[in-house]
Amino acid sequence: MEMKKLKFGLPKGSLEKMSLELFERAGYKITQEERSYNLLIDDEEIEPMLIRTQEIPLYVGKGVLDAGLAGNDWILERKIEVVRVKELPYAKQGLGKVKWVLAVPRNSPIQKVEDLEGGRLATELVEVTKDYLKKKGIKAEVEFSWGATEVKPPHLVDAIVELTETGRSLRANNLRIIDVVLESTTWLIANPLAWQDEWKREKVKALAILLEGAINGLGKVGLKLNVSQENLKKVLRLLPALRQPTISQLSETGWWAVETIVDEKQARELIPKLKKAGGQGIVEYSLHKVVY
Repeated sequence: MEMKKLKFGLPKGSLEKMSLELFERAGYKITQEERSYNLLIDDEEIEPMLIRTQEIPLYVGKGVLDAGLAGNDWILERKIEVVRVKELPYAKQGLGKVKWVLAVPRNSPIQKVEDLEGGRLATELVEVTKDYLKKKGIKAEVEFSWGATEVKPPHLVDAIVELTETGRSLRANNLRIIDVVLESTTWLIANPLAWQDEWKREKVKALAILLEGAINGLGKVGLKLNVSQENLKKVLRLLPALRQPTISQLSETGWWAVETIVDEKQARELIPKLKKAGGQGIVEYSLHKVVY
């Protein structure tokens, strides 16, 4: 009997490093053949492939891929039906969103989107930009940009719609932002027909749990310590927690074990305070996944 396979698209390009890291944190070992888009994964039921993030919604929608990771921006741009399984709030730089912004030269007379009436814009995200202008009631020409979009205004176009996380590239090209067109995060998506297949649906759902858990674990650490009954309240007052710290009685009467999860940056401030409050045997440990 032929083994069932889930054909899965991983984004090549800006999201590549973070996406592969999340899969590894989720418990998968992935290797890449040199100068190849083919990936090897230690799960025989998954057939992964590196594909440009712009194309993943297209191939998932058409059923060439069963599922994949894609930015909300390109899902909207492709205007093709997919099942949105789970939002995964990460981008190139880590956790968070990216923005597609409307930008003009710093010395441009254009101050607001209404000033673009009859003007010309360049962007990779053509359909989303057209929809944005239509909602604003603005008529302007939108042309596809093949790259180096930041250098085009003011000589080639009046404005651009460009992707940014930090805004550094825009500032370096003497551009200023006049509006945010779209905020985008990464999504786990599936082909509608594949989603109707029970085996594929459950496989994708399992991936969603693991990948979300991997994201929840980013930037967090576990802390555990022992504390006497007389110091327990002092220690607990110091501890933030996802819900409540886990407390269990030790075999020695009058002593308790306390365990919780905190932001990694908090740990360096907490540990000396916990020690001062009477905590003993304090251990900090890394987390791969946190599943709520």
